[in-house]
Amino acid sequence: MATPSSPFAFLGDLFNRVGERLQPPPWVVHEIQHRAVLFLNHVLQQEPEAQQRLIRQQGNVVRFQWRFITMQLVATPAGLLDLAPEGATADLTLTVMQDSPFDIVRSGLRGDKPEVQIVGDVQLAAEVNWLVDHVRWDVEDDLARLIGDVPAHAIGNGARRVVGALRQFVGDRAGRAASSAGRE
Repeated sequence: MATPSSPFAFLGDLFNRVGERLQPPPWVVHEIQHRAVLFLNHVLQQEPEAQQRLIRQQGNVVRFQWRFITMQLVATPAGLLDLAPEGATADLTLTVMQDSPFDIVRSGLRGDKPEVQIVGDVQLAAEVNWLVDHVRWDVEDDLARLIGDVPAHAIGNGARRVVGALRQFVGDRAGRAASSAGRE
């Protein structure tokens, strides 16, 4: 958690003020959402089980919310995702409860999921949870298609070491914060 004197508190406050005042035009939001759907479908196509699970949920709409950002996705008959039509009613709403993007990143580095409020279809929520737990982007495989296997593997190893070091750093800081809170 950021303390009032930490730079993360300042950056979080700055992010809040800028996010409330500066809203991108609707066409920019739409384009970003389309790019996100293309990326998600690319990842889903590498996992046949995920596609089979989405086929069973075809036509269901999931609404994702975080602060002022919302996105509605619908499962297609092909087992992929598409943007839900304007005005579609969500079968499931997932709202990320953590306000600070830094807290979300910190949780992710620790391997934790952010706190999410779930409202709606329980079976659809279970399928979304399965997707989150089991579908991963194979960055190294995609990179190998561009630059070859050996350089992609070297970059992948370097990235794994950096992420491991960040996780250890975040874990060490969280452990120190917990022990200092216990002493108070």
